[in-house]
Amino acid sequence: MSDTVWKLASKLAEDTLKIQDAGGDDRLFMEVAKVLAASSQTLEEAFLTEVRVRLSERTARAFLMKKVDELKASASAGGQA
Repeated sequence: MSDTVWKLASKLAEDTLKIQDAGGDDRLFMEVAKVLAASSQTLEEAFLTEVRVRLSERTARAFLMKKVDELKASASAGGQA
């Protein structure tokens, strides 16, 4: 895919997730993908990839933050014993 497609998909994914987060509709990106599918399957696929990457990164980051919190709690508990 062209660099232009990825740039457009990336910006659209970023904007869509901001609106999705603000509005609480966790499937808004699927509605946007349907709009894209009507005119450009290439942009739709790139957009969905960009959204999935971002959502996966959020999940992984939340997992890591939970691990950090667990380590801090474990260290605090060990220091108080």
